[in-house]
Amino acid sequence: MKIKKLHLKNGYKRFFDLTIDLGDDPKRIVALIGPNGCGKSSVFDGMLFLNNVHGQLGDKGAKGSEFHSMGSMPNYSYHNIEIEFTEGNFYSMRQEKVRLGKENTIFSFRSPYRYNSNLKVNQSRATSEIRLNNYGATTSIDLDDKMEENYRRLNIKFNKYMNENDCKPSEAKLKIMGDLNSSIKSCLDLEIVSIGDIEAGKGTIYFTKKDYTTDFEYNVLSSGEKEVIDILLDLYLRKDEYTNSVFLIDEPELHINTSIQRKMILEINKLINENCQIWIATHSIGFLRAMQDELQDDCQIIEFKQENNWGTESYTLYPIKKSRSKWKDIFNTALDDLTELIGPKRIIYCEGRDQPAANGQEKGFDAKVFNNIFGEKYYDTIFVSSGGNTELDQRSEIAIAILSKVFLDMEILVLKDRDVSSGRFNTEKDRQTYLENNPSSHRMLNRWEIENYLYDKEVLKKYCQINNLLFNEIEYDRFATNMFDQNLKDETGKIRNLCGITTSINPEIFKLNLSKVISDDMNIYKELEESIF
Repeated sequence: MKIKKLHLKNGYKRFFDLTIDLGDDPKRIVALIGPNGCGKSSVFDGMLFLNNVHGQLGDKGAKGSEFHSMGSMPNYSYHNIEIEFTEGNFYSMRQEKVRLGKENTIFSFRSPYRYNSNLKVNQSRATSEIRLNNYGATTSIDLDDKMEENYRRLNIKFNKYMNENDCKPSEAKLKIMGDLNSSIKSCLDLEIVSIGDIEAGKGTIYFTKKDYTTDFEYNVLSSGEKEVIDILLDLYLRKDEYTNSVFLIDEPELHINTSIQRKMILEINKLINENCQIWIATHSIGFLRAMQDELQDDCQIIEFKQENNWGTESYTLYPIKKSRSKWKDIFNTALDDLTELIGPKRIIYCEGRDQPAANGQEKGFDAKVFNNIFGEKYYDTIFVSSGGNTELDQRSEIAIAILSKVFLDMEILVLKDRDVSSGRFNTEKDRQTYLENNPSSHRMLNRWEIENYLYDKEVLKKYCQINNLLFNEIEYDRFATNMFDQNLKDETGKIRNLCGITTSINPEIFKLNLSKVISDDMNIYKELEESIF
């Protein structure tokens, strides 16, 4: 089960009108990123508002119109919340869940207020089935005190396994505690050794760690350790019943240091069934790093910008393109001015204007094009303009000599067009000779220059399709007879006409817009990629 589109309308909380559109192929993990007060938790409350009208999650009670309506509108309706899943709308999904007796498992929610300072259970009592989802937080402002209830469920799970398998307590412990400990030990230097004995007045979880000679109880743990145990235990207990659900987790990183945050999001991903979707509101550096690296292909990031006028204007938010510049913006939320510490793993020097803009931004055209094309897949690579052909050689040699000593794992490459011989025609054989007789860090395009890629038929047809323009393919084929060697740099006017553009255009902006439509499923992308990487 995955949400593909969410609409909060008519003044839901801080939003005048907000749509989050994840596209037809929503990812497993959806991260809501933005500064405090921008509405990330309100998104979760909107989903829960619609859900709780039909079957309330948690035990903290429903909230009135003053909570859900930006203007405290009396009888503010849940019909203002629309959720579209990949399998249908909210109502069709709920109907199917009702048929299975799992209508309360559409969502699993954790609020940011999870801290349970004490765990000491003195009496045994019956607990409801976990699929009823009737304990803990109801909205993002509620205390999510699940720890005591989950401790009771862990005891039930342990005893049930022991009885059903007619095994010894030690065998049941190895199975039940073993699976849970596997997740805990991936995050913390901790291990559960016992779940105590309620009847003997020891109703708590007991732990051990490498530098302790005796076991100790849950109440001795730090606040950060308690947070990790609380979240992982809850997910562990839910994994058998919540196999087709959307998990909403609001700021799971509270009280937890960066290195543990990264490990925890990876464990959260492992514990939750593969058919589920995970929505996380976060500022976590560790979570973001994991999404940048290990979870790159499984996540979408929705950015909430502080400068947006959420209360007066309509917005549709789409997943960001995970380019280096966007990652820098995202980390800025968590790191502020420390974002400059996030360095690239690869620098590629290419031809173009070497002086940066006043704000330090790249001004070289070729570098802008390459950063547009490869910024998402090669997020740890930055293209930098370094002047003309001769200057490129000189400056790149200095960079290699200095940076490779300071940053031992940084790769530095030199990329040239094929027109390197001051107007003299170079063949593919000349290109190969250049590569064979220069350091392995040198690259050369197999086409004459960047325009020979940007003006390729595959790119122009896609650009025209996106912009509802009529592409003259017959005339193009007459004109573009040799895309590898033909000089196309001065033919922007002709290309404009072939695309059916009748107004004047800025050649550089037009070519930069062409570079933005090139994606990794296109042949032209793969050809460029092979030349460079």
